[in-house]
Amino acid sequence: MAPIRVVVHGAGGRMGQVVLAGVCREPDLEVVGAAEKEVTTGSLPLPDGSGQVPFSADLDSLLSQCHPDVMVDFSLASATMAAVPVAARHKVNLVIGTTGLLPQDIAEIQRLTMENDIGTVVAPNFALGAVVLMHLAQIAARYFDYAEITELHHHQKADAPSGTALTTARLMAQARGKAFLYAKAQKETLSGTRGGEVEGVAIHSVRLPGLQAHQEVILGAPGQTLSLRHDAISRECYLPGVILAIKEVVKHKGLIHGLEKLLGL
Repeated sequence: MAPIRVVVHGAGGRMGQVVLAGVCREPDLEVVGAAEKEVTTGSLPLPDGSGQVPFSADLDSLLSQCHPDVMVDFSLASATMAAVPVAARHKVNLVIGTTGLLPQDIAEIQRLTMENDIGTVVAPNFALGAVVLMHLAQIAARYFDYAEITELHHHQKADAPSGTALTTARLMAQARGKAFLYAKAQKETLSGTRGGEVEGVAIHSVRLPGLQAHQEVILGAPGQTLSLRHDAISRECYLPGVILAIKEVVKHKGLIHGLEKLLGL
């Protein structure tokens, strides 16, 4: 069977480079092109030394040249929303890991997916451990009235809070059937100390060099707490989820939102 042909959008970014290297190692996948906002050369050497692929800021032209089966996108939300209509028009399936997408963005991606009869996987997090954490947090949410989330990321992360933290809070409230009870401070000496609030869940964002991607969910009840934590030590942790999504998206039509659906959770 012919390998799945892959174009990486946002190939110059940190995660884009990891995806390029990971796809090159998979015998069932083939990198056939790469896109970035600004390029200075028309070709990009592959990280495994196997050759070069077309490299362009003109996604429409690139897709016409490469004829990929799947476009993997780890870029900025604005870049993703500009790229999705182009890829959909070319009937290219989509795997999107861009953070900061809004609900209306997801709705637009779904519309374009259905309109162009393609498959799309959008996931706020491709780390298998993070997905399992969200699943466990939904189970625990039914038994606790209070919950808070602390998410910690490197200092160059573009958005706060993380998409994973927002998704986790919303899924927990959904599993519980109602918002959590939010413990308001009687006196907030420093504004914003209690963080943001989603469905009664306080979310705290930490940004520091030395961090990668970390999330802790703490649930509280009289006399006890329950903590769930996931730590991404390097971006390599996202690759198994990305590879799974690439291989599965070509088998399905429509939007799959969340990696948990591919894992059977």
